[in-house]
Amino acid sequence: MKWHLPLDLTRRSLLGAGLLGAGSFLGKLLPTTAFAAQQQVSSPGESHDGGGSMTVGDVDNARNGFNPREILTDWDTGKASQLADGRTLREYEIAAEERLIEIAPGVSYPAWTYNGRVPGPTLRVTEGDRVRIRFKNPGTHPHTIHFHGIHSARVDGVPGSLQALPGGEVVYEFDAKPFGCHLYHCHSAPFKRHLHKGMYGAFIVDPDPKRHSKEEKVALSRLLGSPENANWQEFLMVMNGFDTNFDEENEFYAVNTIPHEFMKRPLRIQRDRPVRIYLANFTEFDPINSFHLHGNFFDYYDQGTTLTPTLRTVDTVMLCQGQRGILEFSFFEHEPGSYMFHAHQSEFIELGWMSAFEVVA
Repeated sequence: MKWHLPLDLTRRSLLGAGLLGAGSFLGKLLPTTAFAAQQQVSSPGESHDGGGSMTVGDVDNARNGFNPREILTDWDTGKASQLADGRTLREYEIAAEERLIEIAPGVSYPAWTYNGRVPGPTLRVTEGDRVRIRFKNPGTHPHTIHFHGIHSARVDGVPGSLQALPGGEVVYEFDAKPFGCHLYHCHSAPFKRHLHKGMYGAFIVDPDPKRHSKEEKVALSRLLGSPENANWQEFLMVMNGFDTNFDEENEFYAVNTIPHEFMKRPLRIQRDRPVRIYLANFTEFDPINSFHLHGNFFDYYDQGTTLTPTLRTVDTVMLCQGQRGILEFSFFEHEPGSYMFHAHQSEFIELGWMSAFEVVA
């Protein structure tokens, strides 16, 4: 049986009262299945938690229909064909789906999704490609897909511009530009509810090396399928949060939806290969989210629309909602081991946004 957090228990009341560390007390307060996620592990010898606290147990990824680890590298390049002018056409089919997902052990959430997952599919194309998305809405609420990028107003995906009513279908079509780390989301009203319920995803436009002769080597390193790109360890990380009692305060924070997933099972990376992270912030009800890397620094490309860093040698970036960028770093000179990465807001850490890389030789 699944339960939601009761309305009189907010994240701040739990943290302020120290209840997040008191699983036995909560077990008396409410059914233990409802609060398995709030029970804490405090002994670093018993879990890979960096000496802090984590949710107990695991969500059922098979029942959810998506896996946060697979989302890291699940690039959807669509159905590709060639247009008469020689350009590539990439076609996608996306459907709105209202479904219950488990966002922490024993805690369910009534999500609105694209293709049944949160975040939605990661669309990855090349600069200049023609993109065509057939969007079906079999649900009970109007929905859209609004892409961050350059396109005409008639395909902007806002109310009055290709909004799919319940039972309806619309088609978005545009050229992919500019290159960068972009995103898409529902823009139907009320906007904050549609976005927070899970209707968002990443839209990555790789640079066309032919258009960037002066920086061709860098452009090739971002072009999926090229030998230069194969040398990189690339990951998509979507920062999100969940308000499980609908009081407009999040009870959980995560990367790719499931709190503490990459702390319980650190993300394994090879020391002798560089790392590139496509980072996007979809957190509602908090003005900013952040990313901090332990024991290392990275170069940052704001929006991903440049081939030279907008910030060099930093270890923390702050992103407002809808902001995104590309992080590049390596552990070439490091000894193997576990290196944490997380939000640099302590409350977010305690409520799930805590992770680690396991660097191997």
